[in-house]
Amino acid sequence: MSQSEAVTLAPRRSIGAGFGLFGSELRLVFGRARTWVLLAVLAAVPLLIGVAVRIAGSSGDAEGFLGDITENGLFLVVASLGLSLPFFLPTAITVISGESLAGESSLGTLRNLITAPAGRSRLLAAKMLALAVFALAATMTIWISGLIVGVILFPVGDVVLISGSTVPLAEGIVRALGIAVVVAGSLLGLAGIGLFVSSLTSTPLAAMAATFTSFIVIGILGAIPQLEVIHPWLLPYGWMTFADLLRDPPYWDGILRNLGLQLAYLAVFYSAAWARLTTRDITG
Repeated sequence: MSQSEAVTLAPRRSIGAGFGLFGSELRLVFGRARTWVLLAVLAAVPLLIGVAVRIAGSSGDAEGFLGDITENGLFLVVASLGLSLPFFLPTAITVISGESLAGESSLGTLRNLITAPAGRSRLLAAKMLALAVFALAATMTIWISGLIVGVILFPVGDVVLISGSTVPLAEGIVRALGIAVVVAGSLLGLAGIGLFVSSLTSTPLAAMAATFTSFIVIGILGAIPQLEVIHPWLLPYGWMTFADLLRDPPYWDGILRNLGLQLAYLAVFYSAAWARLTTRDITG
C-alpha cells in the first residue's frame, strides 16, 4: 500500500471505528434491563391517563390538553408528553446519563475503552450520542403508547389547534411528532449534566443522585419569585413551549430559544466532561 492510499484510508478507519463504538454504546444502553423497565414505565403513563379520563367521562373541565382528550384521542399523546416532562422523562435521563461513565468505571471496563482505537474523546462523543438516542426513544415510547391508547379509547379525527383553526388528522400527527422531537431536545441539557457528573465518580448511584439533585435544585430556583431574573436561563424554563407547535402558524421563537438553551447547557457540561475525562487518571 502506498503512502497516499494509507493517508486516504486512515480517516475511513477512524469513521468506521467511531460508528462501531456508537453501535456498541447503543447496545449497552438498550441491552440493560433497567432501560426497558424505564421505557415500560413511560409507556404506562398514557395508559393510566387514558383509562382515568375514560372512567371519569368528560374531561372538558380539566386543564390544558387533558380537557381535549375525550374530543380527540390524539391529544392523549400531547397531554402524556406534557405530564411526563416535569418528572418521568428527567428521571429516566438521570438514570441513563448518570450510569454512562460511572457504570463503566465501576465495572473496570473504562480503562480498556479509552485505549486505541477508541480514545477518550471518541468514547465521550459516542456516549453523548447514545444519550440523545435514548432521549428520543423515551419520548417516542410515550408518543406511540399515547397514540395507540388514544385511538382505542377515544374518537380520533381532525385536530382543533390552540388558535382555533382545524387541521387534518395527518397534519395533527405530524405536529405531534414534532412535539416529541422538541421534548427530546429539551432533555439534552440534563443529559449533558448527567454525563459530566458521571465523569466525576465511579459510583453510578452517586452520579444518578447528584444529577437528580441538580435538577431538583434548578426546579426550586425556578419556583422562587424573587429569582425571576434568572428564570429564563434555567434548564426547564422553556420546556412547555412545545405546545406552540399546535398553533396556526406555529410560534417558533420560544421553541428555538428553548432548544438553544439546551444546546448551551450541553456544550458547557459536555466540555467539562471532556476536560475531566481527558485529564483523569483511569485506574479501572
